[in-house]
Amino acid sequence: MTFWMKKGLIGAALATAMALSVAAETTINAVVIDGYPDRALWVKEFTNFFIPEVDKRLAEAGEFKMNWQENYGGSIVKPKGVLEGVQLGLGDIGIVTTIFHSSKLPSQGISGSTPFVASDARAVAQAVDEIAREFPAMNNEFAAQNQVYLATGVVLDTYQVFCTEPVSSVADLEGKKIAGAGLNLRYLEGIKDAAGVRGGLTDFYNMLQTGLVDCGMLWPEAAKTFKIAEVAPYMLRADLGAVNSKTITVNADYWAGLPDPVKDVLKEVAIAYRDHVAGIAMDRAQASRDAYVADGGTIVDVSAEDRAAWANAMPNIAQEWAATLNDKGEAGTEMLAAYLGKLDAAGYTGVRDWTAN
Repeated sequence: MTFWMKKGLIGAALATAMALSVAAETTINAVVIDGYPDRALWVKEFTNFFIPEVDKRLAEAGEFKMNWQENYGGSIVKPKGVLEGVQLGLGDIGIVTTIFHSSKLPSQGISGSTPFVASDARAVAQAVDEIAREFPAMNNEFAAQNQVYLATGVVLDTYQVFCTEPVSSVADLEGKKIAGAGLNLRYLEGIKDAAGVRGGLTDFYNMLQTGLVDCGMLWPEAAKTFKIAEVAPYMLRADLGAVNSKTITVNADYWAGLPDPVKDVLKEVAIAYRDHVAGIAMDRAQASRDAYVADGGTIVDVSAEDRAAWANAMPNIAQEWAATLNDKGEAGTEMLAAYLGKLDAAGYTGVRDWTAN
């Protein structure tokens, strides 16, 4: 009798403890948005890495859990609409493609304004993110858009030039219409009579297929994903450089209502996601080039002399970038020097010194 009574009491105590544990676990809804489809690298890895990692870390504490609602491929916003979507609260968390917003987010153009330096997504992602934490400019810009900055993402090893007709040197780009997105259109100012045409990654295939443009600037992994070899089977390997183009942000009002332990986990996982995605970009770089060739593409390497000539023929867009920030009261000149110093310390020195006038 005593045994069964004790067993019953123990069982009741366990049930009560479990009930209290379940009751103590608070569910938090999170609407995630991006206008790009779920096959895009950074979107796929948000699903496959970011979300499970947040869930795992929160489960270890047992206090909170997330109810994720993922919305990609234009279901809520188009690729260019993520910044405004998060600002308005259409999404709680977004992957902002920053190259579309140079006027609102000028400091995000730091790597795009320094081409021909580093073709390493990992090094560029870390350097840009460190700059964001050491200088207030990037956080200030997102705060003005009612958002909290979490981390910068670099999803490409380096921009290359993909063309519909054979190319063998930079001279073959003269007079061509070339698609780009954001700051990389400025690179074309170093090529005689080249005309930049603004477009998004999801538009490039049709732009090339219809003859709206002769070439497009993108990276091999994206070329593989979006089947660019079918319409632009000639790649000029110029190694223009890796560029930060994705930033994870959170609506500021939503952020203010989050418990501190959840904020801490989101910040930690954002940095882990930054490195994870950059690592995948580098791991896939060679395989993507191989796939491009297997799909019928041809790759031609630009000579070191050609790269240097192209870089030196461009206006110093890095100095222009720094001046823009200086005029806004930010430390543009210091940010530029610090960023290039970080890359130099990582073993990447550009063919042109962008800090020199």
